[in-house]
Amino acid sequence: MTDEPVSLSAALASFSDLWSPRIVTAVNDYDVRVAKVAGDHLWHTHDHTDEFFLVLEGELTIALREPAGERAVVLPKGSVFTVPRGTEHRPSAPAGAAILMFEPTGTLTVGDRHDEIPAHVDATTGHALG
Repeated sequence: MTDEPVSLSAALASFSDLWSPRIVTAVNDYDVRVAKVAGDHLWHTHDHTDEFFLVLEGELTIALREPAGERAVVLPKGSVFTVPRGTEHRPSAPAGAAILMFEPTGTLTVGDRHDEIPAHVDATTGHALG
């Protein structure tokens, strides 16, 4: 973490990996992460934490499996959405997107329970920017 401002556009320009978030700063015990995404992530669940999404560029769709059934939430640029803890979900961005996530330090990108991890998804707690 730095004591200087962080440009999100510069942070995003510093890497090209998809579904591989970079930690841009921390707030208390939470990481603020940015990621480039394209295609589908995987179905997964965070048992103990909500997951916050802010779309910086493009459009993100989050499929949700809820007690009432499956639905999709579409997030255009500038939109935020929080997936409640314990909700199975799968982010996707057919045309690509850049996102910011806010979640407890140490939270795995693939959650606590998940489908088989495809090769294009980085199972990580976030990488240092740089």
